[in-house]
Formats: sequence, structure tokens, C-alpha cells
Amino acid sequence: MIPRLISDELQEAFKEYPVVTVFGPRQSGKTTLVRMNFPDKPYYSLEEPDVRLAVQADPRGFLQGIPEGAILDEVQRLPELLSYIQGVVDAKSQSGMFILTGSHQPEVHQAVSQTLAGRTAILTLLPFSVGELKSYREKWDPFELIVTGMFPRIHEEGLKPTRFFNGYLQTYVERDVRALINLKDLRLFQHFLILLAGRIGQVINYASLSNDVGVSSTTIKNWISVLKASFIIVELPPFFENIGKRVIRSPKIYFTDTGLAAHLLGIVTGDQASRDPLRGGLYENLVILEFFKAHLNSGKRPDLYFYRDTHGNEVDLIVKSRRKLIPIEIKSAATFTPQFLKGIERFRKAMEGPCEKGFVFYGGDRRMTVRDIQVLNMFTDGIREIL
Repeated sequence: MIPRLISDELQEAFKEYPVVTVFGPRQSGKTTLVRMNFPDKPYYSLEEPDVRLAVQADPRGFLQGIPEGAILDEVQRLPELLSYIQGVVDAKSQSGMFILTGSHQPEVHQAVSQTLAGRTAILTLLPFSVGELKSYREKWDPFELIVTGMFPRIHEEGLKPTRFFNGYLQTYVERDVRALINLKDLRLFQHFLILLAGRIGQVINYASLSNDVGVSSTTIKNWISVLKASFIIVELPPFFENIGKRVIRSPKIYFTDTGLAAHLLGIVTGDQASRDPLRGGLYENLVILEFFKAHLNSGKRPDLYFYRDTHGNEVDLIVKSRRKLIPIEIKSAATFTPQFLKGIERFRKAMEGPCEKGFVFYGGDRRMTVRDIQVLNMFTDGIREIL
């Protein structure tokens, strides 16, 4: 497995805190990450029934047997252990003891935040970034990557994406969703997932989803909360500070991995993705998730937004960086046209405060500057200079 970009932040946090907690979706590489970075730490998976039962039977005795701490994998399986860990780290008062990993279920995150407040650094690991994937292949076709997705096992073991996502979806629905909500009809939830994938990059309309799925708006909101808590989707909130005009105030939805979204939509090849009516939304999803990953891998809160006013003027992504606002447009087309700049220019005029000149990420190979706006390709130019 290749080194992950979050490793430096993980090591630094480990030097400062007695506990480091790594959350993230299943199969994002959390276990491999912590074991690669801390090979000398004892490792226990609370996913294993015998380990879990032994720890549950005598948590104090278990922790006394690992006086210098350990890696405790899948901590959401035994959240009551956190209170005992708190007692140990308070008594020891030293950094670098425990590394916890787990799926970000609401109760577990709340337990970690409350029980270990001030004692743990919390990091989030998402699937591979484009930069990390260059260790496997230097050049990627974006639409092939959209379908393949970024999950480590697909690239590390050469798995067929269709088969991987079939299993991932079934496991996720059967285990995680059932653990979080009382699903009476799995088919309705699966239909909801497909409809949500078809709305990538769109402002959430709960009433529309409610009508299409056949459940209440409250249920739709609960399901979306579950998807967010399980790292299946992320919400991109609207930006409305320092704006004189009326703006949209509902968030947009993106999938944490485009491969899962493409699978839900029945898109199985890069060529099919490049011709699909949703190609623009999927490409936008791919680029925006790179910004989420760049922030999270540096231990930063993703300060990311989109802009849309009631007249339909829109900018795909607004990045807040060092108190600056950076407007970014994302276009899948390989040929640049001046139309790409309109949203950024209107946003800059609407801003009551200072704003950066902006960037356009498109599918072409030529890097250029047009009317003070830089036009780039994410796969060749990257996003580092923006952050």
C-alpha cells in the first residue's frame, strides 16, 4: 500500500495528543494507514467477536495489559470502552498512547467528542486522492477514474469496480444503515440512493425527493443524515456572506466516491461516463472531492461552499483560504470558451468585500490566463497552488 498524504498530520497529532481518532468510510484504508504508521503498536480489531467479548468482559484488565497504549480498530463496535480509555490517559498524562479508528456513526462521534474532549485529535480519511493515485499510474482519463472510483482495494488488488461496488453497497445497506435507522423496505432506500446519484451537484429539494421516493420529507432528511454520517455523501453548503443579492440557502449533494455514484447510475465504462447526460455533474463531483481531501489530509476543516443567486448566477466552488475567497468553476469540456468565466465575474461583482480573481478547472490540456482568471486541468496542474 502506498503512503497516504494524511500520514504527516497523523504523526504530528500523535506527538501532541494521548489519543488520535481516525474516522472515515469503510474500505478507505484506515486500518492500513494506522498500522503502517505505527508498526510497533499492539493491534486489536474490535470487529472480531472474540476480541470484542474479551474486552467487554474486562475492560480494565484489557487496558492494564497494554500500558503504553495500542491501535484499537473499529471502536464503534464498543463505544463504552472510551470512558475507560479516558481514565487511563488522564492517569498517564502522556502523548502518543492510543490510535482509534471507526466508522463515523453519530453516537460514536459524539461519544469520542465528549468522553475524550481535549484528549484526542480527530482526523478523517477518505479514499485515495488523484495525487495518491499517481503512484499507481501517472496519467488517468478522468471519466475512467470516475467509474473506477478511488477506494484503495480496487487499485491495490486490481479489483473489478462493478463487483467491488456490488458488494460494498450490499454490505453498507445491510450493516450500517440497518444499525442507524429502522428500514422497513430496503427497496425504497435503494431507489432513494439511485435518485440521489442522479442529483449530483444539484441543490437538495426534499419535497421533490419525497415525491419521487414515496416517503415523507422528514424521512428523506433522516436518510441524508445517515449517508453523511457514514461518509457516503458530503454536503456543500451555499455561500451567502457579504452578498447583496438574494441567494439560494439549501446545500448541494456530492458522493464521497464517484465510483459508487456511477455504479448506482448503471455507468460501467469511462466512455459511457463521458457521453452520459450527468457527465458534468460527475466530473464536478470528482474535482470538488479533491478539495475536501486536500483539507482533511492536512487536518483542516473543509471551508468550501458554492454560490447561486435567485437569478441562476452560479459558481461551482468557493474556497475560503487564509481569509480569502477563491471562486472556482468546473467544466468537463475539453475546449475552453469565454462562457466559463461568467459565473466567476458575476460573483466578484456581487461581493461586497475583496475576492480573488478565480480559477477554472476544465477537461482540456492547455493552461492559460483569460481576463485575469487562470484556466487549469486538475490532472496535470493539481490544486495545491490554490490552497
